[in-house]
Amino acid sequence: MYIPTISPYAFKIGPIDVHWYGIFMAISIAIGGYYLYRQAMKLNYDEDFLLNLLMIVVISGVVGARLMFVLANYPEWFIKDPVQVLKIYEGGLSWHGAVLGGFLAGLYYCRKKGVRINPLEDFAVLGLSIGNILVRIGNIFNQEVLGRPTEFAFGRWPAQLVGVAMGIILLIRYFYIQKKHMPDGYQFWSFIFYYQLMRGLIEETVRDNPLIWPVYLNEKWGIGFFTLTQLVTPFILILAYWMIRRVLNDPNKQFYN
Repeated sequence: MYIPTISPYAFKIGPIDVHWYGIFMAISIAIGGYYLYRQAMKLNYDEDFLLNLLMIVVISGVVGARLMFVLANYPEWFIKDPVQVLKIYEGGLSWHGAVLGGFLAGLYYCRKKGVRINPLEDFAVLGLSIGNILVRIGNIFNQEVLGRPTEFAFGRWPAQLVGVAMGIILLIRYFYIQKKHMPDGYQFWSFIFYYQLMRGLIEETVRDNPLIWPVYLNEKWGIGFFTLTQLVTPFILILAYWMIRRVLNDPNKQFYN
């Protein structure tokens, strides 16, 4: 959706502009972190460990999100304008970078403490799903993640709403799978699989991103292949599927200790 009259700012405090995008992201982090904390406490995880883990994962996720975004879109900033890399408040974060950064930092910390990460990564799925919903709404206020122009009546694909719908589907699926008591780790890796599948096949197809390998572009319908995300999708799907099989074949193994 493109609404040129909408303001990206929720309010201002002196020289500080508070963006709706930042508010929605903070809310999703708070909800996801609180849910993970409460669920993990029921399994008798140490409270200090959980609080430290959440802090590490959030910080690493933000750092990973920014670095991945810059690397994929403006790699020249690292050499020509390093300060620009730090300007997170101007927007520009990568979902994949956030998940990768948070996961790797969480994995390292859990291994260091000798703690199983499998149940914890499953609990993180709720926050990731809600984050996908709220951050895409924030994208509307920032007038970013736009859909491709199309000759249909709506003029441009509402790519942000496609992302919102994906988040809602994955959130509903999370609670449905919870009732089935699948092995630890299944929720997280199946979430990665289905998120990437929908992202590559649906959202990226109608999102106005550059075609790294322009195999097909239909300007009337507003769809195209292949963006960078679409090109890496098969590799992410293979990794996620492999991890799903490991979880299902050996549910008692502590994969990450």
